[in-house]
Amino acid sequence: MSDPTSLDEVRSRIDGIDARLTTLLAERQRLVRAAAAFKSDEQAVRAPGRVERVVAAARERAEREGLSPEVAEAVWRAMIGAFVEYELTEHRRGG
Repeated sequence: MSDPTSLDEVRSRIDGIDARLTTLLAERQRLVRAAAAFKSDEQAVRAPGRVERVVAAARERAEREGLSPEVAEAVWRAMIGAFVEYELTEHRRGG
């Protein structure tokens, strides 16, 4: 893909990426909802060890792809935090 030639083009490309991210996040949410049914308690939902493994993997992928690992970590921690809260709500409702 060629470099953008204007701010409008940059913004348009960002909007396209945001649309694809929304689709992927919706898919992730469906899986999070499904996972809630398999977990026995809130500690299993929080799964701090799993969180750290996921964040470490995100940092490694970021390094390979040219994304700042610090940005990747911040984004993944925010995303995971939001989904943990969502999953806790689903878990409390019975999945």
